[in-house]
Amino acid sequence: MCGRFTLRKPGAILAELFALPEVPEWAPRYNIAPGQPVATLVRTAEDAGPRFRIHRWGLIPSWAKDPRIGDRMINAQAETAATKPSFRVAFRRRRCLVLADGFYEWQALGRRKQPLYVRMRDDLPFAFAGLWEHWESGAGEAIDSCTLLTMEPNELIRTFHHRMPVILDQQDYALWLDPAIQDPAALQPILRPYPADAMIAHPVSTLVNNPSNDLPSCITPLK
Repeated sequence: MCGRFTLRKPGAILAELFALPEVPEWAPRYNIAPGQPVATLVRTAEDAGPRFRIHRWGLIPSWAKDPRIGDRMINAQAETAATKPSFRVAFRRRRCLVLADGFYEWQALGRRKQPLYVRMRDDLPFAFAGLWEHWESGAGEAIDSCTLLTMEPNELIRTFHHRMPVILDQQDYALWLDPAIQDPAALQPILRPYPADAMIAHPVSTLVNNPSNDLPSCITPLK
């Protein structure tokens, strides 16, 4: 499970790294929690290229009667998402990149859980594999939401957690976003653990446990 992450880089850097046509509005975030806005890239059949979008974290299927179902759908297992009723249509038709530059996991140490912060060695942003949906209520309320795919961990994450978010290789971004690709068999091979030697992890304080703490000190290594 992935329950918190960061996107500390401003819009100008995101535009440069992800080749966006315009600089998006994005304020640095240090403790993104479920139910909150996340930065995504999507591409529909009408789009010439990826578009920057804001989605709410926690996927709400289009058929849901209550949007609170999204609270339980912040993650989807990469191994089964293509066949699960809640995710299978989005897997084929509504895939997205969820932008991040680090994420948190909690290691069980006896009766307590120690949060750790994971990022790339070069500290550059990357993209989680995500799925998105558009939901509307009978009263006209509309919500665009998303979920993160997770999978078996790499050698680094395995030392403290049994799952990790799917981080896509940059060369696979276009394939994942291509609306013409709807066969899960063409997509499943790119859903693999990200190389452990490209990542680092360090313990941080329990400040991150509270979603209201959205501060640079959330990622400060413990001494």
